[in-house]
Parts: sequence; C-alpha cells; structure tokens
Amino acid sequence: LTLCCKGPPPPRPEYDVVCIGLTGSGKTSLLSRLCSENTDNVVPTTGFSIKAVPFQNAILNVKELGGADNIKKYWSRYYQGSQGVIFVLDSASSEEDLEIARNELHSALQHPQLCTLPFLILANHQDKPAARSVQEVRV
Repeated sequence: LTLCCKGPPPPRPEYDVVCIGLTGSGKTSLLSRLCSENTDNVVPTTGFSIKAVPFQNAILNVKELGGADNIKKYWSRYYQGSQGVIFVLDSASSEEDLEIARNELHSALQHPQLCTLPFLILANHQDKPAARSVQEVRV
C-alpha cells in the first residue's frame, strides 16, 4: 500500500555550464556558496572541478576551470558540450589584471564552441573598497 498517490517528482532538467575567470576572481567561492558549502578554506582550483548546483526548477552541472596561466591554455578542451558560460572577474583587481580578464573574456566570446551560448559575466568582489562599478568594468 502506498500512502501517497502522487508518485515521484518529475526529473529537473540539467544544464552543463563552464565557469572561467582568472585566479582569485572568486569562482570556487561562488560555486561553494551556491551549493551551501563552507567557504572558509577555499583554495585555488588546479585543473578543474565539477559541482552540481541545484535550483528549484533545474540543476546546473558547473565545470569550474582553474584560472592560472599554465591552466588557461587548456580551457578550450573543456568547452565541448557546454550550454552556458559563467565568466567571473575580480572587480577590485588591478588595471593590468582587469585587462587580462577582458582579453580572456573576448577570447571566450569568440570561441566557436562558446560564441552562441548564453554568458553570465559576474563582477565579483563588489564588497571590497577598490571594487569598480559595472559601468567601469563593461566590456
């Protein structure tokens, strides 16, 4: 005998998303927060990590790619199958780092496997005194 006649809930759709940005931009912290994980001991990602971020109506399978110089050159190897892109930038970074981030973003926007996908560009670290406004970091 069953106590409920509703049956199992329908499966939530899953979407594969790639998360990129320079080292220190806050990619790992962002994903940890979205997964309700502790962010006290976050360390830079070497290589990549994958997290399933649950939302009420969908699940995002986010592939976070490390942002170090020796890793960025391999980013494109992980783009295949992506259905969206999260680009995280440190809005409080130096002008030089902001320019590097801008170049990486433009490269991603022009990549054949990403150019037709939706992009979320997150200007992170808005709580820092040196943070630039959205207008100041515009592409």
